[in-house]
Amino acid sequence: MTALHRLPWASAAGASLLIFAACSTSGPVPPPSPAALQEGPAEGAVPLGVHWVRTAAEHRMLFEEVYRWAGDKVEAEVSEGVAPGPWAVILDADETVLDNSTYQLRRARQGLGYTPESWNEWVREEAAPALPGAVTFVRRVRALGGHIAIVTNRDEVVCDATRRNLASVGVAADVVLCRQPGPSEKESRFRAVEEGTTPVGLPPLHVVAWIGDNIHDFPGGNQALGQAGSEAAAEFGGRFFVLPNPMYGSWTSNPGG
Repeated sequence: MTALHRLPWASAAGASLLIFAACSTSGPVPPPSPAALQEGPAEGAVPLGVHWVRTAAEHRMLFEEVYRWAGDKVEAEVSEGVAPGPWAVILDADETVLDNSTYQLRRARQGLGYTPESWNEWVREEAAPALPGAVTFVRRVRALGGHIAIVTNRDEVVCDATRRNLASVGVAADVVLCRQPGPSEKESRFRAVEEGTTPVGLPPLHVVAWIGDNIHDFPGGNQALGQAGSEAAAEFGGRFFVLPNPMYGSWTSNPGG
């Protein structure tokens, strides 16, 4: 997840991109015009992507499936001795572990889009529920002896609220690394987990898996991978696990339709 691309009204276009979700509609949904992206949705309208996340059986089944698959892969890696010492799994927070579709729904019903101020107000409510499969996966990792690192682009000023929200839904994270002022890239925080330089004093950790809903949730990930050859997907399904998010993401800036 990346806060800079949180555009809930663009989700009608995003829903048509979920080819792996097998999400059928009555017909193709045309992409919104640039003007519509700036203006936001009509007041009261619920974007298809938000509707899908909140109501579709496919959404729940995909999350349960991916988290179960990721858990099986992590367990296999650990049992085979791939991690020579302390190890971890890195997860994104929003639309990976925490469900923020209530925020998206509120803004859509008001005919409004994302703003940093409204988003941080929502985060401070500490009201986001856990997404399907997330808590079970985290508990499984911890039972296997692994650490849980949450690397999120939520602002540092709401990081304590994020930690409390995660704990309240049963996600016991060893470290939560939020975005410091400046670039939103996650690579430096990934390295902090691996090198043992997080503020909480964890030792260097061998990361066996990354889970996220945005391509930037993975080391070296960017939208150009969508046009790359099949070798670019080699890590996905092995160490990298992608969850569906048709509501917003870095994909909203992709050209074409």
